Amino acid sequence: MTLTELRYIVAVARERHFGRAADACFVSQPTLSVAIRKLEEELNTQIFERTNTEVAMTSLGSLIVDQAQRVLEEANSLKHLAKHGQDPLSGPLRLGAIYTIAPYLLPSLVRVARERLPHAPLFLEENFTVRLLEVLRQGALDCIVIADPFASTGLNQIELYDEPFLVAVPKGHPWENRTSIPHRELKEQNTLLLGTGHCFRDHVLGVCPELNHLGSGTTIGEQRSFEGSSLETIRQMVASGIGISVLPRTSAFDNVSSDQLIRYIPFEDPIPTRRVCLVWRKNFPRAAAMNELAEVIRQCALPGVQYL
Repeated sequence: MTLTELRYIVAVARERHFGRAADACFVSQPTLSVAIRKLEEELNTQIFERTNTEVAMTSLGSLIVDQAQRVLEEANSLKHLAKHGQDPLSGPLRLGAIYTIAPYLLPSLVRVARERLPHAPLFLEENFTVRLLEVLRQGALDCIVIADPFASTGLNQIELYDEPFLVAVPKGHPWENRTSIPHRELKEQNTLLLGTGHCFRDHVLGVCPELNHLGSGTTIGEQRSFEGSSLETIRQMVASGIGISVLPRTSAFDNVSSDQLIRYIPFEDPIPTRRVCLVWRKNFPRAAAMNELAEVIRQCALPGVQYL
């Protein structure tokens, strides 16, 4: 049994595909397949169930992959200790963030981190919450920035800030001069939402569950909910006059040309918010780096958020 073989099975578990796992490990697929078969023979158990369309882990295989990940993490800890001594703030950090946070946090984070964590460069990834949690647990990321709630088993977290939501309406909309909006009135409007898979969509539907009952389509003039692939796409559709939307405060830029065509209006009390957290595995050896990274994020001066 070798660390290389353990890396291979973790990669296959992550990618659910032998070809993609081989690419991720920079080896040919036959090389990876032979190594995994050798490991299965040594352990006298089947780790993966293979079909023509997908790869799934057996129940015992899932436990083996989890243990393999812990072994690899400890091996990486040895490498880090040898290379950087006892300094947890030295060495790269692999950070993931969800799509509705990354574009608004990362520019400031990178700038502040270069001053506060000069020996811990950031490798960055954007993805959905579910995918980031999966990759984090498999060890391909060191930490992630996501919004509550999430499945926290086996994870540590630091609560970073609460972020209020705003109603975005196009210039000329009947609401544009209002000082606040009750959430119940959203059901009366053509409302733009993120597509399925974005946790922010779930947050918005939690604020105004009536939107669950609206039709989906492109007919203007009826009360419908329309979907966009990103917050920036939604902002452009609001600016064009298609409808209104609900956006997190950090996405409301004041210096973007399209925002001259948008008015951002607060909600009436109780103002809906999301809580943003830094999350990492409980057995991750650089907990001090996580505490320092949380402080760096709190120094990013994000507009309108309440730091915790």
